[in-house]
Amino acid sequence: MAIKTVGVIGCGLMGSGITQVSAQSGFRTIVVEASEELLQRGLGRLKQTLDGLVDRGKLEATARDAALAQISGTVKLEDLGSCDLVVEAMTENQPLKNETFARLDRICAPHAILASNTSSCNVTAMAAATKRPGQVLGMHFFNPVPLMKLVEIVRTILSDETAVRAATEWTRAVGKVPVQAKDSTAFIVNRLLVPYLLDAIRVYEQGLASLEDIDQAMKLGCGYPMGPFTLLDLVGLDTTMYVAEVMFDEFREPRYAPPPLLKRMVMAGHLGRKSGQGFYSYR
Repeated sequence: MAIKTVGVIGCGLMGSGITQVSAQSGFRTIVVEASEELLQRGLGRLKQTLDGLVDRGKLEATARDAALAQISGTVKLEDLGSCDLVVEAMTENQPLKNETFARLDRICAPHAILASNTSSCNVTAMAAATKRPGQVLGMHFFNPVPLMKLVEIVRTILSDETAVRAATEWTRAVGKVPVQAKDSTAFIVNRLLVPYLLDAIRVYEQGLASLEDIDQAMKLGCGYPMGPFTLLDLVGLDTTMYVAEVMFDEFREPRYAPPPLLKRMVMAGHLGRKSGQGFYSYR
């Protein structure tokens, strides 16, 4: 099937990024938010990003204007009825996602593909909430969406091959590199990344080395672009803890359990860059 019109649910960091790459690639894109205030904030951030690219000479003003012309915003989920593909980028809340997919199933045309940008929720449960389970899958983008090339295409045991193929082709059309994964908690990247980050916290808890030296060791010793604590602060300590808890609930393996220090930092409101304080201070 040909995807021409794309819907995005959520205009936060992930949703606005998905909207941007979709519109820049020439797709009519409709973004939905829960309130007019959140919608305008997200669209404003998106425009600011495009303006910044123009100011730095990385994007022509005409290309920016063309992308913005492809975008429309709404607070009504019903306005996604004309979409060929809908990508949900809401908060990681399984019951809310299931309910949203059930509503989308009633709203969208029979051919439409319904995808979730989830990093940890159960895609099969979202599919089971619809009457089109074959057309429900995961499309996990990475932050910041305009810069990160990877998208995990997540198929459930119910996913139809035609829908997977169409989503994969659209992913390439917006300039991303798709990899295929099955619907198992945390998929590929987080299944491997989260235990590494949790082990880094445990090493620090045990007093083996300082934050700075652990970060430096992993950058220079393994060639990583940033150390684990810089990455934890960027991702958000609360986000990391949530994903770790979901993984532990699923697999019951000790390596997925959040370390005590991580729990206490989240309790204290030290969430990383977004709060101004994480393992490092950003104040």
